[in-house]
Amino acid sequence: MRYARWAGALLLAVLAGCATQVPEEPTRGASVIRTDLQRLLPAQVSDREGWARDIAVAFTAQGLDSSRTNLCAVIAVTEQESSFRADPAVPGLPDIARREIQRRTQAMHVPAFLVNAALNLKSPTGKTYNQRLDAVRTERQLSEIFEDFIGMVPMGRQLFGGLNPVHTGGPMQVSIAFAQAHAQDYPYEVDGSIRHEVFTRRGGMYFGIAHLLGYPARYDSVLYRFADFNAGWYASRNAAFQAAVSRLSGIELALDGDLLIRGSIDPSRTERAVRAIRRRLDINEARIRPDLEKGDTPEFESTRLYRRVFELADRDAGQRLPRAVLPGIKLSSPKITRNLTTAWFANRVHGRWKQCMAR
Repeated sequence: MRYARWAGALLLAVLAGCATQVPEEPTRGASVIRTDLQRLLPAQVSDREGWARDIAVAFTAQGLDSSRTNLCAVIAVTEQESSFRADPAVPGLPDIARREIQRRTQAMHVPAFLVNAALNLKSPTGKTYNQRLDAVRTERQLSEIFEDFIGMVPMGRQLFGGLNPVHTGGPMQVSIAFAQAHAQDYPYEVDGSIRHEVFTRRGGMYFGIAHLLGYPARYDSVLYRFADFNAGWYASRNAAFQAAVSRLSGIELALDGDLLIRGSIDPSRTERAVRAIRRRLDINEARIRPDLEKGDTPEFESTRLYRRVFELADRDAGQRLPRAVLPGIKLSSPKITRNLTTAWFANRVHGRWKQCMAR
């Protein structure tokens, strides 16, 4: 009888785990992954072999689960971000770049006449930087212009080091800063710099896949990984935590997934709301910030703060509340001209993922 109870408890635990995690397959060889990708890639993709090869290398080099769920997740994001172009053209990029240069110039307090004078200098190609800027079509071209510009202009690094407006790139539009921070195991010989690699198919896919799948998350739907890809790791989980805190405290919070103000000792609105209910949570005030600081890691879910918030919020709601919600973030970028949100992005990619799964 005791054995039967133990077996039943074990079965329930296994089923509960299956409900919160995408089933995984053992790590497979690159050739098997390439075969799957040839079937799953959209019909219009050219050089299917090349795309399949670079995606397969990214999965095997990082030891990632190459289930159909994950392969289709990568395909869906790439299709959404670039339609499978390693360095996609951006409509109106010269005007976008000039507006961004003006914004950054003002923020850095660099006199506009100084920037204009520097842009009118002749570059190594024989054209002025202004002329090259007028003809730019892709982010890689724009980034190279500014690397060249910063390196050639007198005191360029000191005066214009932060002027390069390109911060994402490649077929998955991954953050260049993210790539630079996760380049220690990059399997290819670097061509110049990690920034350059992001604009290649192999580099853009490697770092984009790392950003999408390279962290453990207990989501019951891949939809939330798509939201995290746009808003940052664990943004969906943290937004659900903010919703629970808001419920308990009565304080309206922006469900953006940002638990703290980055780079500041000032308390965020979320931290203030948590402090307002600390007695009900029965948590020492000194523990609140250290627990919130784990919000970018899987360990946050093991903190007393996270567990107590959901314990009380579930009791208050009379049911288990969601452990992930789509962050309420309005997308902001010089390239975005429409009123778009993280939820829009996640749902759009999720639709493409479903089409891939149907293939």
